[in-house]
Amino acid sequence: MSTIRVVWGTATGPTALSSYDAALAEAGVHNYNLLTLSSVIPAGPAVEVVGTAPDLGPPGEALEVVQSAATAAPGERAAAGVGWARTGDGPGIFYEVEGVDPDAVRAEIREGLAAGRALRDWEFVEEEIHVRSVAPDDDHATAAVLATYGESHPVV
Repeated sequence: MSTIRVVWGTATGPTALSSYDAALAEAGVHNYNLLTLSSVIPAGPAVEVVGTAPDLGPPGEALEVVQSAATAAPGERAAAGVGWARTGDGPGIFYEVEGVDPDAVRAEIREGLAAGRALRDWEFVEEEIHVRSVAPDDDHATAAVLATYGESHPVV
């Protein structure tokens, strides 16, 4: 498998779905059909924090992701985050949280990663957390953080 890239976007829009689409556009993944995975990192691929995804293939293809996305009504805050713990070049875990307070999201990710590490007989050597938030005035807002697995592939 190729690289797992961590990307993110925050955006506003006149509707909840339009703000989500705009956040995905900022992250560079709005032209793919996102397939949500559970939160296990396979052994081998590097996890790179890139912010915006490069070209991962033709529009309309499927792209596997671990995703955290929070959408807020006008005047409210949205916060989303993804954290991970890894065993060197071996397997690892992602943990994703949505909410309204970025500090609370970060704390819940830390707590979730600790619980996930306790369930596994693995020697974890790294941990990283990325949280984004947005608070609009008059529009809906979405904060999204995604881990994208490799390149896209045909849906059919």
